[in-house]
Amino acid sequence: MVDDSGKGLKGYRDMEIVCQDCRNRFRVPDEELPPGRMVSIKCPKCDGRLEIHAQAGARGATSVRNLETLVHEVDSHTYDATEKPFDYVHAGVQTALLCENDSEVRQKIHDVVEGMNYHVVEAASARNALKYMRFHTYNLVVVNETFDSAGADSNHVLQYVVQLPMSIRGNTFIVLLSSSLKTMDNMTAFHKSVNLVVNLQNIDDMESILKGALAEHEEFYQVYKESLKKTGRA
Repeated sequence: MVDDSGKGLKGYRDMEIVCQDCRNRFRVPDEELPPGRMVSIKCPKCDGRLEIHAQAGARGATSVRNLETLVHEVDSHTYDATEKPFDYVHAGVQTALLCENDSEVRQKIHDVVEGMNYHVVEAASARNALKYMRFHTYNLVVVNETFDSAGADSNHVLQYVVQLPMSIRGNTFIVLLSSSLKTMDNMTAFHKSVNLVVNLQNIDDMESILKGALAEHEEFYQVYKESLKKTGRA
């Protein structure tokens, strides 16, 4: 690791990292970062923990902090209406938010969802995703369990969507992408507070899996909404 001087080690190209807590800038030689893995290091100035997701051609670092802090940052004056995900969306058009680090997987999902007539936007980070959700309620959110995080338990996008009011949450279908969980495991989906789990090994079958799950979801909520109307709660 090197400091602000920018002098690398052993002649390797360095990656610049900015601590989101103290704004200190420092560099880490690329050869110290295993491609495709999440690496945790300490900021040399404030000792804050940083997570670096190292992947070929697109490496970045984010400071680990709680959801409340991140939401506060997103709601701050530094974000304005010019950062809205869409300039304009016609009434009745369904929208989808994709949160996936792997470009190949992300493109496959994008093509599937777009082919299902969703207007799609891709998030580059958890902060970026929360910013988008500040301005728009999505019909579909697809998020990898390790998107901008070490795992599902520390995934700020998942944490945010599951605590939304039921009036919003009930209209948002959440798909959790995983390398370890089983596809369409309803018990796991319930435990993770999502609507559908898709294992990455089944990504080529995403269209049929998603269409079937969405049809079941729509049928269930249609009955649920009719029940609310009959009891005078909707």
